[in-house]
Amino acid sequence: MVKPKKFGKVLAAGTILASSLILGACSKEDEASSTKAAVDADGKANISWSPILYVATAPNDVIEKKIEEATNTNLTFNWIPDATKDERLIASIASGELDDIISLPSTLVTNSSVRQALKSGVFWEVSKYLDDYPNLKKISEDRRTAASIEGNLYGVPFQKDFARGGVLIRKDWLDNLGMKVPENLDELFEVAKAFTEDDPDGNGKKDTFGWSDRNELRYGSFKTLASYFGVPNGWAVDDNGKFTPEHETDEYMETMKYSRELYKNGYLDQDFAVTSKDDQLQKFAQGKAGIYAGLISITQLKNLAEGINNNVAIVPQNKIAGPDGEYRIWSEGNGVNGLLAFPKSAVKTEEELKAVLQFVNDLINEDVFMLMTGGIKETHYTIDDKDAYTILDNELWQKEVQGFSGSRPSEITYKLTDADPDKQLVNEMISENDEFAVMDPSVPLESPTASERGTELQKLIIDATIKYIMGEIDDKGFKAEVKRWKESGGDQMKKEYEEAYEKSNK
Repeated sequence: MVKPKKFGKVLAAGTILASSLILGACSKEDEASSTKAAVDADGKANISWSPILYVATAPNDVIEKKIEEATNTNLTFNWIPDATKDERLIASIASGELDDIISLPSTLVTNSSVRQALKSGVFWEVSKYLDDYPNLKKISEDRRTAASIEGNLYGVPFQKDFARGGVLIRKDWLDNLGMKVPENLDELFEVAKAFTEDDPDGNGKKDTFGWSDRNELRYGSFKTLASYFGVPNGWAVDDNGKFTPEHETDEYMETMKYSRELYKNGYLDQDFAVTSKDDQLQKFAQGKAGIYAGLISITQLKNLAEGINNNVAIVPQNKIAGPDGEYRIWSEGNGVNGLLAFPKSAVKTEEELKAVLQFVNDLINEDVFMLMTGGIKETHYTIDDKDAYTILDNELWQKEVQGFSGSRPSEITYKLTDADPDKQLVNEMISENDEFAVMDPSVPLESPTASERGTELQKLIIDATIKYIMGEIDDKGFKAEVKRWKESGGDQMKKEYEEAYEKSNK
């Protein structure tokens, strides 16, 4: 087994779509943009932005107006729901009808078609500009490298903690069953079993199960469990620079077997393959499931449970030991959560680009960070004499502020002490995760095959893994799919990553 180095809905998109993205965007290059980043006579920049909406409803304009005041801008937010972001953004890039700022999460930056558009010059390359702005200048070199494609930086990196993984567990259910917080994979399995079979809510009905889950591997239970088993993050690279894909490791097979056992016994949501993120959250909040992968969702789950499950108690756990007793957790994007990208079809001149970059820089100022995080002081949040941060009205905060929190260019510049001890414990665990975060060595590297066919190749493995977990294929069937992956471009991608790695380490 090649050990991973600590360094560091998927859409199939073919050559025709990739070409249409590039040609479509370029064909719009000379068309007038409805909103430009030009500066008005009063000195305000007119800026349009397509951010991703990670909650159910877009916020009203209360915070938007405050952000405009703080950044001296006239803003237009065109929110894109998380569930449709791939289709919407790919279509927008193809048409060339784009706002001044496009939020591209990591999953889209690695999408074959979007990556081709980035490399083709549809968006501004900004690396030479960052050091001209006080906040952007502080973006670390490792994060700049992680966000780059062949050494080019096609946007401002979304900065985040290296690893936010872990599990959230119904503490009241543990207490009802006389169980402790699990510390290893065997104990975690036993908790999932007990939450399914032993009536953890005490209602006398068999109406609960262990793991809430959803229709993706990366942000559902599987990727987190894979980390605990010691699966490399995407790829492993040995001391000789040889790459091994995660799905060809023994640890990946062990994770699949563990997950299949959970599924077969009903300890994992039987509908996970068709369950959306929203439905997954609701199942946990409604008291149907007792384990959730993802530490940062603790506040959202508690809020959703209000009025439904008022006595819910959740305990976070970031330290689940693997078979060898070691702690590991995968890092998404090596500390980068995608890009704030600036299309040349909308931002036509260097002057306009500088106005947009100034705006992004100002979003990282503490006053704007707090607007996007907490809202308006003494209206949405307060900070007490011990510097503890508290949301005053969850319903109001969700309505007017929460949508903005997922679009902050940096989640790491300021650290708040949360008055909610559960949320503060999560914050501390996320910081602690830096110690055992496993990076993806392929993030800063380029592979033509990955750019052209990476999404469809990944889908082969995703589909095969889900089928294995559900018992639709066996070991032989999974290995047959891996063979198909290798022959369809996987081996070529591996070779290209090795060549790029060798080149980058000369």
